[in-house]
Amino acid sequence: MKLVPLATCALPLALAFAACSTTMSSPTDTNNPSVSCRWFGVDKHGAPARLWTLKSGKLEVDVTDHGATLVAVRMPDRAGFVDDVVLGFDDVTGYESGDNQYFGCTTGRVCNRIAKGQFPLDGYTYRLATNNAPNHLHGGGPRSLDKVRWQAEVVGDKTNPGVRFTYTSADGEEGYPGNLTIAVTYSLFPVPDAGALTVHFEATTDKATPVNLTNHAYWNLSGAGAPTVLDHVLQVDAARYTPTDDTLIPTGVLAPVAGTPLDFRKPQPLGLRIDELTATAAKGIDHNLVLDANAGGDDVARLGSPQSGRWLEIRTSEPGLQVYTGNFLFGQTGKGGRTYAHRSAVCLETQHFPDSVNQPNFPSTVLQPGQTFTSSTTFTFGVD
Repeated sequence: MKLVPLATCALPLALAFAACSTTMSSPTDTNNPSVSCRWFGVDKHGAPARLWTLKSGKLEVDVTDHGATLVAVRMPDRAGFVDDVVLGFDDVTGYESGDNQYFGCTTGRVCNRIAKGQFPLDGYTYRLATNNAPNHLHGGGPRSLDKVRWQAEVVGDKTNPGVRFTYTSADGEEGYPGNLTIAVTYSLFPVPDAGALTVHFEATTDKATPVNLTNHAYWNLSGAGAPTVLDHVLQVDAARYTPTDDTLIPTGVLAPVAGTPLDFRKPQPLGLRIDELTATAAKGIDHNLVLDANAGGDDVARLGSPQSGRWLEIRTSEPGLQVYTGNFLFGQTGKGGRTYAHRSAVCLETQHFPDSVNQPNFPSTVLQPGQTFTSSTTFTFGVD
């Protein structure tokens, strides 16, 4: 398939797909999958950003080439009212602002934290930005994956429309070794209730380097901008978690969740025991749960909104799930002028464990030349 040229965004969809050597339905046909493209503003470097809308059945998703970011997920509630359920901004300017807290982005090269911004590998100690002092967070500074422009192409077929983003992170970018070539593909699949979204990562390198990629969507299934997510009910197939020190770096222990506010083995509201964590370094729930099943064959988590009836289920190839209850949201203004209040969204980040590159007893995140990193997560949506 060919890359979608910029000019395609101004053309009728039929011509756009002809340029991509694929066939899908017109966006006016509401019963069949479709992809459309439009401008998404101009970034601080003067380059235009683009937004793709994927539609399949009752599910509609927006993604942009700025940070290979998931911008919107629109789905009906139990009354049939369609709303957006992820936090984000109306154009690229918002994603470049101080109001953006990694909303919906592709996060890395290494998501989560690396202790003291350094790690040893092959006899050399690599030093990274300590942008979450004293640690490195979510890939670092101005060239972390959420801040760069990715190349894009429309992929998929009449059943599962998708967009594939690619980027090569140069050797030494943000302090990491190796030329790392990365692809992330967003694909929709039809399911009976609303639909399913798969986020699939691949990466190769020419030098040993740590890789840990995730999508950092903030979810509120009552609708993005609803005042709280603490009424949402979460269930996670995880009997253990990774306790952390006061800087949120794992101690290396895998501890039982039993008796803690992190025990979601049975469904419980996010807010049930969150007050027990407010005075900790996490300021609420911001913890990595160790998934019991990580082969990608079973659903490992379920989130539901009693208010709207919307739910999502997660299936992943990753060993961990970082649950973060928006403890640092501060009332910034997002899409459509909606306010994103403190704890008004939850992140469910499928990933390897934080600081794995410095923790020999954790599953390794080091990618070697000749190997291919792969990671897949599927979000299935429905309504009760």
